Amino acid sequence: MKKTLLFALVFTGMLTSKLSAQEVNNTVKINPLSALFRIGSVFYERKMSDNLSLQLGVAYTGLKLDETKFSGFSTTPELRYYPKANALNGLYFGPFLRYQNYTVKDDVNEGSYTSFGGGAVLGRQWVYKSGFTLDLFFGPSYNAGKIKADDGSGEPEVNGAIDGFGLRAGIAIGFGF
Repeated sequence: MKKTLLFALVFTGMLTSKLSAQEVNNTVKINPLSALFRIGSVFYERKMSDNLSLQLGVAYTGLKLDETKFSGFSTTPELRYYPKANALNGLYFGPFLRYQNYTVKDDVNEGSYTSFGGGAVLGRQWVYKSGFTLDLFFGPSYNAGKIKADDGSGEPEVNGAIDGFGLRAGIAIGFGF
């Protein structure tokens, strides 16, 4: 409990000490909330101009939805447009693509699942003088995938939580340099 309280106080202090942002060209971030879903994700964002940046996200998962377990990786390249010419520190929007490659197991069957999709996000990123970075984002997404049974028989069940229309949302924290 004491560690949680200490973390909350330090985190709140970093957020409320909003000093003017430093000029950065790169950020490295993680999405701490993704751990709740057994997903580890890391993002690298690079400033390309005053209005544009490119971000690449990679993730690994051991996610279980109902009786179906997914394990594998995904990658998400993203182009971000900052309308106020403040790339890496401000309001942004832009398109992203996503590729997923998972091993899928349910109670009876095992196979592989690959998908390709994309969408768009709207977000706000803050880069503080200390280098601490906070990124909040959300937007619609779509993934279309194929599942293939390992033994040619029944295929594991893949539901709409990972295939089809969805919502991409998150909080990423990290460091700008």
